[in-house]
Amino acid sequence: MKRETGHHEQTDGRRYSRARAAVRSALRRYPQELLASLRSTRSAAGPPFRDILDELSREGLALSWLGHASVIIDTDGLSFLVDPVLSERIGPTVGTKTVGLGRLVPTPVSAESIRGVDAILITHAHFDHLDRPTLKALADPGTTVFVPPRCKRLIPDGFGSVVELEPGKKILFRNASIETTSPKHWGARTILDRRRGSCAYTVRHNGYSVFFAGDTAMTHSFQLIRDIDLAVFGIGAYDPWEHMHATPEQVWKMFIGMGAQYLLPVHHSTFELSEEPMDEPMTRLLNACGDEASRVIRGQPGTVEVLQHGTE
Repeated sequence: MKRETGHHEQTDGRRYSRARAAVRSALRRYPQELLASLRSTRSAAGPPFRDILDELSREGLALSWLGHASVIIDTDGLSFLVDPVLSERIGPTVGTKTVGLGRLVPTPVSAESIRGVDAILITHAHFDHLDRPTLKALADPGTTVFVPPRCKRLIPDGFGSVVELEPGKKILFRNASIETTSPKHWGARTILDRRRGSCAYTVRHNGYSVFFAGDTAMTHSFQLIRDIDLAVFGIGAYDPWEHMHATPEQVWKMFIGMGAQYLLPVHHSTFELSEEPMDEPMTRLLNACGDEASRVIRGQPGTVEVLQHGTE
């Protein structure tokens, strides 16, 4: 009994320390960001139109990181957009304003540039992954949206269909397979909203394979996923959130454990969500991978990266 009590006391102590660190972190950023949200005015002009869907579809397996956790890929003519967030701020909408954190760097593309993508994959409902203003701007009857459990009602109208997927499911979509896995994360949108799910996705199409982890702490859930050309992992927002966002070293360990060929690090350098310096996640990741740094994709947001050329 004493040992059990000690274990519970240690667990409670860790939770208390995490909660205290989280409160300190939030108080450092959010008050001034909330004031800036209320004072801000919407920018008159965004990035110019660019037919990035056409740029991507010319290749066999191509991708573009759009900042934070937003990634668009094309697998031999089939396009997937993950967690699109193109707004200047993330958070709840109050009247006509979004109240929350502002972007540190501008979005590299407009919604018009990527409207008409074949599928949108939402990993979970946090505001920095499910951004309703961006989704509303992307609404198109030719696009199918895939979401975790109990997230369907959050998706604006105008899409062809919205499909909820439980972790552990595998479906076919236009000759591609989409398989879901449980990350070590959760899908709450607000403090009272604890029932929504969270999914990682594996997409396979015409011999190409891509894995999207979404947000996750260190986990062994992905070790059985094999034969992956590209793995997309978040590497930031771990201080003081390591229990829900993996460190760069942990990401490298999960990536190596999967045996994937290339790693695209995301979830960094776009919004100030945590305490680590903006350049620290990439520095730590490159130190962790050592002489295998060529396997890490390091392009700037909006840059098209070609991993494999298609056959004519």
